[in-house]
Parts: sequence; C-alpha cells; structure tokens
Amino acid sequence: MSDLIDDPLEGENAPEFSVSEISGAVKRVIEGEFAHVRVKGEVGRVSRPRSGHVYMDLKDDRAVLAGVIWKGVASRLSVQPEEGMEVVATGRLTTFPGQSRYQIVIEDIKPAGMGALMAMLEKRKAQLAAEGLFAPERKRPLPYLPEVIGVITSPSGAVIRDILHRLRDRFPRKVLIWPVAVQGEKCAPEVTRAIRGFNQFTPGGALPRPDLLIVARGGGSIEDLWGFNEESVVRAAAESDIPLISAVGHETDTTLIDYAADQRAPTPTAAAELAVPVRLDLLAWCDKQEARLSHALTSGVGARGQRLRDLARALPRPERLLDTPRQRLDAWSDRLPAALTSQVQKRRVRLFEVSGALRPGLLQSRLESRRDRYGSWALRLAPALQRMADRKRESLHRRLDRLSLRPIRRDMAQKRDQLDRIGQRLSDAGQRQVRDWREQITAMDRLRETLGYKATLKRGYAVVRGDGAVVTTREAAAQATALEIEFADGRLDLAAGGGGGGPGTPPKAPRKAAAKPAQKAASKPPKSDPPGQGSLF
Repeated sequence: MSDLIDDPLEGENAPEFSVSEISGAVKRVIEGEFAHVRVKGEVGRVSRPRSGHVYMDLKDDRAVLAGVIWKGVASRLSVQPEEGMEVVATGRLTTFPGQSRYQIVIEDIKPAGMGALMAMLEKRKAQLAAEGLFAPERKRPLPYLPEVIGVITSPSGAVIRDILHRLRDRFPRKVLIWPVAVQGEKCAPEVTRAIRGFNQFTPGGALPRPDLLIVARGGGSIEDLWGFNEESVVRAAAESDIPLISAVGHETDTTLIDYAADQRAPTPTAAAELAVPVRLDLLAWCDKQEARLSHALTSGVGARGQRLRDLARALPRPERLLDTPRQRLDAWSDRLPAALTSQVQKRRVRLFEVSGALRPGLLQSRLESRRDRYGSWALRLAPALQRMADRKRESLHRRLDRLSLRPIRRDMAQKRDQLDRIGQRLSDAGQRQVRDWREQITAMDRLRETLGYKATLKRGYAVVRGDGAVVTTREAAAQATALEIEFADGRLDLAAGGGGGGPGTPPKAPRKAAAKPAQKAASKPPKSDPPGQGSLF
C-alpha cells in the first residue's frame, strides 16, 4: 500500500502558488526587511516622462538599483538628480510585479559631499556658458537714475532693511518688494516666478514696471545658496528685459545667477549703491555746473561785446558811405530833363514817318485785292463740297452693300448644307455602330450555344440527374432513388422498377437517343443493387 502512495517525483506534493502570490510574498519580505534605507551611489540613467515622475538608476561598480521619484516628491527636491552625480538617496525598497524587479521609492536625495555638489555646479556652469547665457554682449547697462526699483528677497531678513536704508541715504526711490524664499526647495521656483513676474508688468500701469531689478540674499553655505544655482533661475535672469543686479551672499560667494545678471554686487548694500547715485553729490555737481554755466555765459557775452566794438571801429562812418551816391543822384537829376525832351522829339519824328505811308488809296487797293481772293475761294468752295459729298455717298453705298441680308442668307445656306452632311455622316456612323454591335451579339450568342451543354446534347450525349442533382459516377447513380435523363429533345424520368416518359415526350425516343456513356454504364451492372431499387433499363 505504501508503494501505491509514494510520489512518482520528489516534491510533487509541495503546495502550488500563483504568480501573484509569489510576487506578493516577495514584496512583503523586501518591504519588511528594508522599510526605510539610505543608499549611496552614482546616478545613472535619468528619465522624466510627461507624468512628472522621475525614473533613475543608482549604481556602483558591481550592481544597479532602479529608483523612482514620484511627481509630488520631485517638485520639492532641493537638488534634482543628474546623470553622473554621487548622491545619497533616502527611501523604501519595494517591488514592481509587472516587470519582476525590485526598486527604491526615493523620498529625498542629496549630493554625497561637497565634491559632488561642486562637480555638478561646474558641469551646469559649462553647459549654460556653452548656450551663451553668460556672454558679455548679452548684458545691458544699468539705468543711471531708475524711477522704480524691484527687489527680490526675503521680506523678513536684514537684507531688505540694508537695501532700503542705503537707498534712503543715497537717493530715495520707489521700491517694489517681491517676497521669496531665499533658501530651501521653494527658493528656485519663487525667484524664477518673481523675475518673470516683474518683466510682465505693464509700463505706465497701475503698478509701475521696475526700471531695475535687485536679487539679494545674505551670506551662507553652498547648500543655502544652492537655489540661485538652479537652471530655471539662471535662465530667468538671462531672459529678463529689465536690467538685473545679482547680490547673493558675500563677496567670496559666487552663484550661477551672478554670471547671468547684468551686474554683480559683492553685497546687498553694494547693490543699492550701484542702483542709484548719491543725491548730495548730484546736487553739489549741479551747483558746480550751474556756476560754470553762469561764468561761461558771462565771459562769452563779454568777449562777444568786445569783438563787436572792435569790428565797429573798423567800419567807415555812415555819412561817408552816402556822399558818393548823393553826388551821383544830383548829376543824374541834372541830365534827366534834357534826356526826356530828346526822347520825345525822336518819337514824334518816327510817328510822322510811319503815318505818311498810311494813305486811303493804299488801303482801298488792299481791300480790293483781298475781296477778289475771297471771291475766287468762294467759287472753288462749292465744287469741292460737291465732290466731297459724292465721295462720302459712294463710301456709304459700299458699306450698305456689306450690311445687306444676301451675304447672311448665303452664309446660312452654306452652314445648313454643312450641317446636313454632318448629320448624315453621324446617322451612317450610328447605323454602322449598331450593326457592328448586333453582329457581335449574334456571334456571342452562337458562342454561347456552342459552349453550352445543349449543343453537346444534340451531338448524342445526355445529362443524368439523380434526386435532382447531376450524376457523374456509377456509384452516385446506384445510390439515387430516382433518375432523370435529359436528351436534346426532352427529359426521361426513371423510377426504381422501370421508366416512364417525361411530360410530352414519347417513351421510345429517349431510348434511341441514349448517350454512349450511359450505354457503357448500363452494360456493367452494379455488384450489389441497393434494396428496393431495380435496374436502370
């Protein structure tokens, strides 16, 4: 009995698990043993799909661990993972049954030491410099005396007080403060929004657009100042249409925003000094310029007056300038009466000479000659008009001949004959086409009759049908309960015990016209007839 219950194979009685049960068991074991861990390694592949989650690999020289950062956690990270970084990731281990792998769900990630942070900073600086964001030609000059200054900093720190105090001492200006976080995970997005928000203000609007921006923060460690090294902050500073002063940290602190800004200030107080000049110095300079202008005007007027007096001494006296013209006028006035008398006498002599030639006889002869000329022209005018009228009348008759109905009727008759010929040709072509089609149809009908089985029946063949279907073999004919033979002149039905003529068909005619294949089939009786079925003939 024990031999009957022994396992044919070792372990066959072990319990069976489904794939989901195994995956769940592995998941519980891993999550129970490694609920919360810190893993140090190098960031390998980094993927950021549209969902906002971050998928990455942590690796060392011997193994690779898959990691995922959910969207909400990724947006709060102070340092975004980049390929090649040495980091320390904090999270929990879990499994992904869909791909049979284990992974770490990262809750926080930090660079592994100052060296990794500086290496990442240098890499980002080289990348942004290659794009031209730090180029000197992109930087704009600062306005000399801005009306409105926008300050981006923390409202609760000492930085804003130092800036306002320095502006009030040097030259009071209108200041707009955009409060932001100056360290931590909120620093970079808030500073980016502040720079772009100031640039979106409308010039001359209810809230005036700043003429100058100051991004300020006190000193601190590189981790505290890391928000100003983020790529979004650097790009916002480089894209700003408003000139921007970077005043982040102390003089020894350097962040990437310093390279993208139009001007870097060593301290926030120095940024205020760069933004506006000293008001008292400007007033003193204006007073000095006013004194110089007054002295220059006074000395200029004096020098021009002296020059005018010098030129006046070189000019002659007005009385001397009028002596010669006055003498010349007296000489011309003495000669004028004699000249007028001489001219009148000359004109009178000329008039007498011209009037002597105007005699009445001369005028009468000229009138007669002109009258004769006009008379001859009048005699020639009537024949010329008649000839012109005759030419116009002939031209009119020629045009009337061209506008008569005879040419039109003649053209219509020609077109009618042409239309009749075309109609006759069209009718002949149609008849030929119909005749050709009729001949084609007749030939196709003859071809159909030739290819159809009716013509084959006329050559002495027959079609055998068993139970309504065409029979082509002896076995099929033996199994049929009723047979029907179709000849060229009719059909013959054959029952199991004999045959009877089809409707309207003599019984003897089909026997004489039986086809040779049917005779051959009848000459070879079947080996065993089915029960209840007689001979075919």
